[in-house]
Amino acid sequence: MHGRPVLAVLAPGQGSQTPGMLAPWLERPGARETVERWSALTGLDLIRLGTTADAEEIKDTAITQPLIVVAGLLAAGELGLLGDSGREFFVAAGHSIGEVTAAAIAGVLSPDDAVVLAARRGAAMAEACNAVPTSMSAVLGGDADTVVAAIEALGLTAANRNAAGQIVAAGAIDALAALAADPPAGARVRPLAVAGAFHTSYMAPAQSVLAEVAATMPVQDASHALLSNFDGRAITDGGEFVARLVAQVTTSVRWDLCQQTLRDIGVDTVIELAPAGTLVGLAKREMPGVTLLAIKSPADIEAARSLLSKATASAQGGHTPDLQIIVSPAKGVFTRADGIDEGSPIIGGAVLGTVRTNGQSHDLLAPFSGVLDEWVRHDGDIVGAGLPLARVSTDAVAAESAS
Repeated sequence: MHGRPVLAVLAPGQGSQTPGMLAPWLERPGARETVERWSALTGLDLIRLGTTADAEEIKDTAITQPLIVVAGLLAAGELGLLGDSGREFFVAAGHSIGEVTAAAIAGVLSPDDAVVLAARRGAAMAEACNAVPTSMSAVLGGDADTVVAAIEALGLTAANRNAAGQIVAAGAIDALAALAADPPAGARVRPLAVAGAFHTSYMAPAQSVLAEVAATMPVQDASHALLSNFDGRAITDGGEFVARLVAQVTTSVRWDLCQQTLRDIGVDTVIELAPAGTLVGLAKREMPGVTLLAIKSPADIEAARSLLSKATASAQGGHTPDLQIIVSPAKGVFTRADGIDEGSPIIGGAVLGTVRTNGQSHDLLAPFSGVLDEWVRHDGDIVGAGLPLARVSTDAVAAESAS
């Protein structure tokens, strides 16, 4: 059993957009003025694009990405999740462009910079798509390892690994056609209507642009655990997260690992920001028993506020500890150190256990002082590199008890 309830706020990625999706949000106090400012910063008429533009226009990557971030930030603002509101939750995560939204929620980027970064990211990726004809196809069903092997054998990339039985292949159009003609055992291949091979080496020019833009932006450490699409790890170092966000343009989205982390750390409530639906749908299949809420319009805000209030009230003594996640340093067999049980104080640098692989032993070190909130893996478990092994409370009270 997990020591305390954990709530996650998720931000969706490209493909979740719908025509007119900003219209109801612009009726909220101050929203129109905010979006007008973001329009001036990006050079895009985000109000028109989010209200009257048709589906064909907003599927353009250069438009889709900033629109999705704007919608998510408007919803987050209504929930008091931006700025110094004091509203706390335990973990945030975003899918692909949703990582930019999540970075703003966790305070790594300002909302203004998040929208600008999304606009530059979208424009650069759209340009990269135009340089070489590429595409993506969903591979549904089949054994995951077999599917990935078949994808890579054709020179393609498993660009999105969203869940069991849902992997997206990306790359050259002729290779995707070959995959469809001879799909992996037990799988079927469905072409996707996208502009190009996102999250592959074809996006390298966009990654360079994004790195230059990100380097000009002030970055803060995350106020809450922030999951990375690269490996599902919880990151609090703002610089590291932004570096990962930039690199993610050319690397696979491992949403399956993000969901695994959500399960491992005991998430029992998930709120998906606008334009919501996709990530809650995945969580419904992969995280049974979890309370789920998709914010599709302002009408869903009150229900989301209620869930946030319950999560805050569930914190010990009305205080929400800063929970950090300690992950495996390597793939191998995990063994806990003797005498370190749940509730034990730990000191930064202490050996919490070992991971043995190929005759080598890797120490699991506590990177900070605090209190061991929960082990999420047992002795003898086979673990992968970056897989969460323990949760540690690192707030001031916990740190003092460990010293």
